[in-house]
Amino acid sequence: MITIKEAVSKKEIKQFVTFPFSLYKNSKYWVPPIISEEIKVFNKNTNPVLQNADTNLFLAYKNGKLVGRVAAIINWLEVGNKDSNKIRFGWMDMIDDLEVTKALLDKVEVIGKAHKLSYMEGPIGFSNLDKVGVLTYGYDEIGTMVSWYNHPYYVEHLNQLNFKVEKKYVEHKHRFSDILIADSNRLETVIKERYKLRALDFNKTEDLMPYADKMFDLFNQSYASLSSFVEITDIQKAFLKKKFLNFINPEYIKFVVNEADELVAFGVVMPSFAEALQKIKGKLFPFGIFHILKAKKSKKVNFYLIGVHPEYQKKGVHSIIFSAFHRTFQEKGILECRRTPELADNLAIQKLWRDFNPVLIKKRCTFRKEL
Repeated sequence: MITIKEAVSKKEIKQFVTFPFSLYKNSKYWVPPIISEEIKVFNKNTNPVLQNADTNLFLAYKNGKLVGRVAAIINWLEVGNKDSNKIRFGWMDMIDDLEVTKALLDKVEVIGKAHKLSYMEGPIGFSNLDKVGVLTYGYDEIGTMVSWYNHPYYVEHLNQLNFKVEKKYVEHKHRFSDILIADSNRLETVIKERYKLRALDFNKTEDLMPYADKMFDLFNQSYASLSSFVEITDIQKAFLKKKFLNFINPEYIKFVVNEADELVAFGVVMPSFAEALQKIKGKLFPFGIFHILKAKKSKKVNFYLIGVHPEYQKKGVHSIIFSAFHRTFQEKGILECRRTPELADNLAIQKLWRDFNPVLIKKRCTFRKEL
C-alpha cells in the first residue's frame, strides 16, 4: 500500500532531503547535497525565493517504508509576470515502482488544478538558477553540485504516465589542452578597441562585490527572453551574494565594462566540488569543510553562468570573457572544463563554444502534462 504524506516538521523535511542518500548509496556518479544547506532551501526564513513561491514537499511510503519524494512549486512571479500558467515539480526521486511515481505526481496535479493552473512541468527548481531536468543520457558521468542525477527508470515512468518532453538540455566537457584560443584572443583585441571595453579580474571577493548587484541586474536583462525565466528580486540578490559569491574563487568571476564603467558582460565559473561532496556525504562538520576548501583548487571547473547585455550580444564580447578565463585557467593548471545544462535548441550559445572542441556528455529534459 502506498501512502503520501506532506513533509512539514523539521524531522520530515530532513527525511525529504536525505532520502536520495539511500537511493544512490552505491552510485559512483550521484553527487550529494550538503544536508544543512539543502534544508535551508525549503525554509522561508533562509530562502527569499519562498516569499514569492508556494512549496509543498511530499514523501511516499510503501508498507511503511520511505520510497519517494517530490516538491510541488508555484512561483507566483512566474505565473503573474510571464503568463506561464504552470506548477513546477522538482526534487523528484523514487524507487523503481511506477505506482509510487504516479502517487507523488498526482499530488502535484491536485495542487495545480486547485489553483486553476494549465500544466505541470519538471523536474525543475524555483528558477533558472536551480537544477533542471531528468537525465536521459550520460548516466556514467559524474554529476555536479548544480545538476540532478537520476536512474534511467525515471524517464520510463514519466513516459508511461503520459508526460511529454517539454524542453531538452545538453551538457558538454572540454579538455583544456584541446581549446583553440587564438581566434578569441585576436577578436578580444578588436572588440575591446571597437567598443571601448575592458575586462575586470579579481583576486579578492570584496573587490568584486561592488559589481555584484549589477551582475544580477544584467542576468535579469540577458536571460529575460527564456521561457522559464524568473526575475531575481532585490532580496534574492543579497541572499545569492552571501551564498554563492563568498563561495566561488574570485578569480573565477570575470566582468566586462564599458567606458562609463557599466557592466556589459559577465562570466561565472565554479571549481568542481563533485568529488569533495561525495567524500563528505552531506556533512560539512567536523571535517567536510576541509574537503570543500581543498576542492577550490580542483583542476576541473564548471562554467555556471555567462551573460551579455542585449545591446552587446552578437558583437563578439564573449571573446573577452573566454580569453580572460583561458589565461586564468592556464595559470591555475586547469585540465578540464564542463558546462552546466544549456537548452538544446539554443544553437547560438553552442556556436560560441566551437573552438573549445566540446564533447557531448549528457542530455536531459523536462516533462510536461496538461492539467
